[in-house]
Amino acid sequence: MMRLLPRRRRSSTDAAPEPVLTAPVARADRFTFQDLVVEATADIGSRPARLIMTVIGTVLGVGALVATIGFSQTAATQIQRQFDAVRGTQVVVAPGSAQSQSGDAVATARLPWDAAERVQRLVGVEAATTIAELGTEGEDAITAVPVNDPAAPAVASPRLVAAGPELLDVLGGELVTGRMFDGGHEMRGDRVVVLGERAAERLGVNRVDSQPSVFIGDTAYAVMGIYAGLQSRGELSDAVVMPVGTARVERALAAPGDLQIRILPGTGAQVGTQAALTLLPDGPDRLEVSAPGAGSELGSNVQADVNVIFLILGGIVLLAGALGIANVTMLNVSERVPEIGLRRALGATRRQIGAQFVVESVVIGLLGGLVGAALAVLGIVVFALAQQWTPVVDGLVAVGGIVLGALVGLGAGWFPARRASSIEPVSALRGGN
Repeated sequence: MMRLLPRRRRSSTDAAPEPVLTAPVARADRFTFQDLVVEATADIGSRPARLIMTVIGTVLGVGALVATIGFSQTAATQIQRQFDAVRGTQVVVAPGSAQSQSGDAVATARLPWDAAERVQRLVGVEAATTIAELGTEGEDAITAVPVNDPAAPAVASPRLVAAGPELLDVLGGELVTGRMFDGGHEMRGDRVVVLGERAAERLGVNRVDSQPSVFIGDTAYAVMGIYAGLQSRGELSDAVVMPVGTARVERALAAPGDLQIRILPGTGAQVGTQAALTLLPDGPDRLEVSAPGAGSELGSNVQADVNVIFLILGGIVLLAGALGIANVTMLNVSERVPEIGLRRALGATRRQIGAQFVVESVVIGLLGGLVGAALAVLGIVVFALAQQWTPVVDGLVAVGGIVLGALVGLGAGWFPARRASSIEPVSALRGGN
């Protein structure tokens, strides 16, 4: 009799290994970021005319923003330099004042008559002159002819000022015609004057070769010259200026009004302190000294105001460029509904569809920002060189314009991408959206 043995169970280790045909691929690796960029840029290049029209909006927006900031910085820097070129080289010393019991301002000190000669010995001083305002009320009206017509309407006279021969050197003016009075005229107290351009126009004097005269009251003064182009104390363009020595003799001038000093840039604080000690050693605090500081607050304020205005204008133009990108992207979504449906049917997810349109918008915005920033920088440089200015272009602004173009594209493409990702494959393939 045959004995049956129990069947041996096959162990799992005895099973034959199944052949592996392909290596398993993770789901996330089937559509990489590189594939996404290739798909997005391929569609952009397929419509070059539309791409150009779309990029123009971003180019104008980013270019306007970068250009306005650059132009404002260049213009503000030029304004600041011109202002500092004058303001930074002028020091004014005037007698201090105190309020009397009647409420009137009373001078607490007097400038010496040789104040200009004293300060010219200081390091940093290039030229100096004393200036004093002289009244022209009543019978002292300044006219071109001594005619007293009671029926004639009253006309305001030009200002009457006494100054030294260095007046134009200190204030940066120039003679239009004639010449400036000199130290001899001042020492002798000669009856001579020079006229500011506006004062000469009001008095009808435009040449000095015929030896014209003006009358202060009934006294004639020979006109030696006409000046213009004052870089400081512009109110003296409408003034009749006589020598200080003449004012002491003819107008009983008691003391100089103030001392105007032209200095080297950067020496304002030093000259201001030394000038007060030189003019009034026993009481320098009784003099009021106006000296330039290290920087100009006016230039900074001008630049800030101009930047705000241009930033607002540039932002408006950039908003128009963003709307242009959004409109074109929405049009692309409407035209590519069948394509979107086919991609969804082949396995593309909502996120991949939305990411494709977002990348398209970002690429368009980045391209527009790059072109716009480059054109803006080129325009700033060309304009500044044409005006003989120094171009001021902040590299961060240019780079920021490129990044801003990409951000605008991102923001403009978000809603169209969301709409594209919500399209169902069945309805898309049927022709709906």
